[in-house]
Parts: sequence; C-alpha cells; structure tokens
Amino acid sequence: EATRLLTERQIKKHCNCRHIHGRTRHGHSRRDCIARVQRFLVTRLGEDWIFLVLLGITMALVSWTMDYASAKSLQAYKWIHGELRGNIPLQYLAWVSYPLLFVLFSSLFCHLVSPQAIGSGIPELKTILRGVVLKEYLTVKAFIAKVIGLTAALGSGMPVGKEGPFVHIASICAAVLSRFMSIFSGVYQNPYCYTDILTVGCAVGVGCCFGTPLGGVLFSIEVTSTYFAVRNYWRGYFAATFSAFIFRVLSVFNKDAVTITALFRTNFLTGKFKQRQIRLVFPAVVTLVIATLTFPPGFGQFMAGELMPRECINSLFDNFTWTKISGSPTPVGLGRSAAWVHPDVNVFVILLLFFLMKFWMSAVATTMPIPSGAFMPVFILGAAFGRLVGEIMATLFPHGIVFDSILYRIIPGGYAVIGAAALTGAVTHTVSTAVICFELTGQISHILPMMVAVILANMVAQGLQPSLYDSIIQVKKLPYLPELGFGHMSQYNIFVEDIMVRKVKFVSLQSTYREVKLLLDSSSLKSIPLVDSKDSMILLGSIDRLELLALCDWWLSPERRLLMQVRTGQGPPCWLVFSVLPKDFTALAIVNFFHVDLSLWCLGINIQLLLSSTPPPKSSISLSTVSYTKSQILVLLFSLAVSLADRKSCIKAWEEAEMDKPMEIDEIRVDPSPFQLVERTSLHKTHTLFSLLGLSHAYVTSIGKLVGVVALKEVGNFICAGLFKYTQLSEVFAHLSRL
Repeated sequence: EATRLLTERQIKKHCNCRHIHGRTRHGHSRRDCIARVQRFLVTRLGEDWIFLVLLGITMALVSWTMDYASAKSLQAYKWIHGELRGNIPLQYLAWVSYPLLFVLFSSLFCHLVSPQAIGSGIPELKTILRGVVLKEYLTVKAFIAKVIGLTAALGSGMPVGKEGPFVHIASICAAVLSRFMSIFSGVYQNPYCYTDILTVGCAVGVGCCFGTPLGGVLFSIEVTSTYFAVRNYWRGYFAATFSAFIFRVLSVFNKDAVTITALFRTNFLTGKFKQRQIRLVFPAVVTLVIATLTFPPGFGQFMAGELMPRECINSLFDNFTWTKISGSPTPVGLGRSAAWVHPDVNVFVILLLFFLMKFWMSAVATTMPIPSGAFMPVFILGAAFGRLVGEIMATLFPHGIVFDSILYRIIPGGYAVIGAAALTGAVTHTVSTAVICFELTGQISHILPMMVAVILANMVAQGLQPSLYDSIIQVKKLPYLPELGFGHMSQYNIFVEDIMVRKVKFVSLQSTYREVKLLLDSSSLKSIPLVDSKDSMILLGSIDRLELLALCDWWLSPERRLLMQVRTGQGPPCWLVFSVLPKDFTALAIVNFFHVDLSLWCLGINIQLLLSSTPPPKSSISLSTVSYTKSQILVLLFSLAVSLADRKSCIKAWEEAEMDKPMEIDEIRVDPSPFQLVERTSLHKTHTLFSLLGLSHAYVTSIGKLVGVVALKEVGNFICAGLFKYTQLSEVFAHLSRL
C-alpha cells in the first residue's frame, strides 16, 4: 500500500496530465461533499456521541444475540436429555456428543477463520494498550470467529465464561467503528485516540456482558490499564450504561427477565493437518471427560451435574438453607436448587465435590483452543465455596447469631455472593468485582463484609502470584512490562545508560540506497533513527520501516525507470505514455504494455501519432479504420526502445548506478519528534513513561547526539532479572574496595 501511494505521488509529480487533473477535480468535489456531511454531523450531534451510541447499540445487540442463541442451545440440550429419560445408554450418548460437536465446531471454526480468536483476549488487550502491536487481533475476521466460536462454546454447556472474550469482541467493534468514524473526523486516526477507544471498548464489553455498567468500567480500568485517563470516564460510563440498558430491555422483551434491574436477582433477608488433528483431539478429550463426569444419572448426581452455569448461580444465591431441607420433604418453590439435595448424600459432600471437581474442570476447559473466559467459572467456584461456608455457619448457629440483643439470621446465599466476589477479585487482582456483584444481585446489604472479603483476598493473592491475565501473558511470552514494586530504593539509582543498547542501527542524510537496503535486510526494526551524519550523530527524527521499503521499491521499480527514460528523452513520448493510453491503465501495466503487447493495442491508432515527438491536439487523436500489419508496428516500436537483447544488461547497469546514489529524504515521511531520554534518566522514571505513554522504544541522546536506544524488551528483562535489587549492594562493595 505504501509503495502504491508513493508511486502515485511520483507519477503526479513527473507527469501533469489532463486526465489526472480531471480526476483531481472530481476528487475535490467528493471531498467537499464529505466535508459538508462531516461538519453537519459534528455540529449537530457531536462526534463522540455518535461513536458511543453506535458502539453501545452494536454491542447490546451482539450480546443479546449470543445469549439468546446459547440459551436456546442449552434448552435443546436439556430437552434431549429429558426426552431420553429411562434409556441410560442413549442418554449418555446424547449428553456427551452434544457438547462435543459444539466444542469441535468452535475450535475448527476459529482455527480456519482467525486463530487469534482463541482464548480470553484480555491478556492480548493489556499488551496492545501498553503500546505493542499485535497483528490480526483487532480485525473483522477475528470478530466473526470470536462471536461464532464463543456462542458455540457457551451453547455446549462447558465451564467456560463469556466476559473475557466479550471484552475482546467489544474492543474489535470499537476499533472497526473508529475506522468508520475516521471518514467524518480525522481525530480517530490519532494513535493516542485509538488507545482511548480500546479502553472504552473494554468497559462496554464488561458492562454489556452482565448488564453492570459501573462495575464494568471499574473492572476494565483495573484489568487493562496501568494508568487511566480521567477524560475517558464519561465515555466509558455513557457507552457501558447505554449498552447495558439496551441489553436488559432486549432481555425483558424476550421474556428472559422480569425487570431491567439485576441479572441474578436476590432477595436476602436483612440481617496444519497433524497439528490440526492434535488441536481437535485435545478439546475432544477434555469435553468427553467433563461430560462423562457430569452425567446426571452417573457421578453427576453427586455434584449437581445437571445444572448449567447460569442455573448454578441462581441456585447458589437462593434463600433456602439446604441443611434444613436435607432428609425432609422438598419444599414448594425450591426449583433447580433441588439438584443440590440428595437423599443419600450430605449437602456438604455435594458442595465440596462440586467445588473440587469444577475447580480442575474449569482450569482445563479454559485451556481448550476455543474462545473462553475464566471470570464466570471462577465466579461459580467462589459462590460454591461461600455457600459451603454459609451452610456450615447455618448448622453451627441454627437460630442465628445474637449481637447487642439483636438476632442476625444466617443466610447461606449471602455467603455465596461474598465468596463469588472474593474469589474473582483474588484471581483477577481487582476490587471492582464487589461492585459487579452489587449490580448482578441488586443487593447492597452485604456491602461491608463483601468489601472486606475482596480486599483481604486481594492482599493474599497479590503476595502469592500475578493475576490470571498476567500469568497468561507470561505463559504466552507476550511483550509486557512488569511492575517495579515498592521498597526498592535502588530503582532510583539505576539509569538508562545502564540498560540501553549502544550499537544503534541508523540511517544518515548521506546514506545510499544500497546501505538502506542492506540495513532493512539485516534487521527487523519497525522504525529507524535518522541522524545528520555519521560523525555528528545528531538525531533528526525517525523513519518508519514501511516508508524505507516503499522508497527502495520505488527507486528500482519499472515505473520509475520508464519515467526517467521519458524525462531524459530515451524512451517513448510522454504524451503517448500518459495521454493516449486509457485512464484506468496503471504504471506497471504501461511497462508491460510497451515491452510486450503494445503492438496489439496500437493497431487501431493512426501511425503518424506514433512518429510525432510532441502531443497533437485532442481533436487529431482519433482511431483509424486502416489496419496496419503487426510487423509494421513492431518495427516502429523497435526504433523507439533499446533492443530486447540488451534490455536486461542495461537494466542491471542502471540499477547498480541508482543504488549508489544518496537517499532522497524529501520523498518519504519522517517523524521529527521521536521520544527521547537522556542518559541519566532513572529506571523508575523510564518505567513510568513507558507505562503511561505506551511506548515500545525510546532513543537515548546526549546533547542531541544519538548514543543508544532502550526498548520495552530491555526494561522488562532487566526488571524480571531483578538486577536493580543488587545494584545498591554492589555500589557499597565498590566504594569499600576504593577505600
């Protein structure tokens, strides 16, 4: 694309033709029309409001459609199981084969359409928001694969979540909408605005996934952003609230909910072929094992295996105390919670088995090559553990706890809510899960114990290991900047000069095309510094790799060689090349035309036009009915060009001569202000700047001279190695040795 744009610029520069002017006038009128539409929309509605409303509506429709499709799939799953009641072999076959087909379809579809759709997506978004470019993660193909694959995975009944993949889906939607909005406003092409757009997309993803706009915005800030721009608060809240509202209205319209308030409403009383085969075998084996263990007439009856994920949450949050029900007639209104009560097994055993089995099942299921999240499985695990603690407390204190002459009843469902918030907060290292639980359940009566539990869980978890998403980043070896931590004063005594790369590859104003080509072939740098000269090393800016590649391709291209022949008078007349030929003829086709098949096209043109050295009037250019023989035209063309036998050698000599010429900097775009650091910038300040601005690299200068470069990789490796912890001690030993 860059080569094509550069070629068009060069053709317009060297050949000022009538059809190009006509096209320019037509382009001007089209741009004026777009500008008028842009001014009308921006002045009447505002560009931000249009983008946020479109994003909210789109994600609400996508979320509701996915929930509707997956819910119908699970209903069909339960219906098939119920219709085959009494025939255990057929029941087992249907119970195992149904999710197996959905999981295999999801895995195969993602591998064929977009492998980047596999997994959660939040770790990759954290990496992208840190300034790292990950290809194909924010494309329409990834969006399609993620939506269809996630819908199939949710419809299979496997213990996988929706939250992580849906955040990725919302971010893709925000990125695609920003490209559409860039037609009306160029501000959306700004890379810094692009980061803000992805942040808003993350907030909409969480808010629309559960209908929790407040918790969604806070959760997206905690999970994806090290530093959050306050200017994005209102964008995130508006888009997430609008999207969640539309989502809840659609649920009520489809009779999936009674009101537009809470999703899980509670009413607690106050008080490659081989590779492809392997990729399909693993999810097939995992699905087969999980479905076999959860088969309701088998082992699944001892762990509420017949309940789907949403049914698990609703039953774990109910108001009944199951230890009081066990061994007595089933009360009216127990509903799906009856799966937790077994006539021969204690409730504590069922809850404990459920927690232990679902723990490893969820861990293994989230590693399958399908779109899958971990938030909902962890949420269910926390609710089960909290319910277990609540049932124990209800057994120990059957009449409640008396404090200050007030009787407080034990409600196991409240413990389940607190356990769900605490475990998800510990796994993700966030505090906003408490707010999400408030919005999910519609209850704030347990706000104090829930906040205490979430904070304590975070304190313990952060001291033991990184968060789930940071662990995935480390496993996938994605470029990421770890935290410095507190208590290490030596981070202020380490400077950029201690970790920078001193052997910097650069180009200068005197660099030849041969040197630039050798530099591009020997390195994979995305941007290359530009200096004044090799002696002064004054940093002038940086050049994108694609610009240099396009320049080198253009410099030796057949299009430029033809233009140079026209300018020097060694080739066909310029008017013949750019006026007589059709308007839709590209420069490359012109070259092929002249050297291969020009005679076939020229058979209908008056022969005197070809012999003229100046362009004739437009009226004199006409097609002749006289048919000239092919040999006559070939003789004429042979007199206008070099012989075909010497053509290759002439081209080779021309290319060798052109490669030794100095590079034309005026032909390419140069970034005049790349990010720079001085040698004595501390590690703490460097880490802060890289995290705050999302930098991938920075040039190190001394009085304007380029002395090194430091990249995200060097800073991350230095911190991971823990070298800054021992620098202060080494300085003490060095000082003692000098004494």
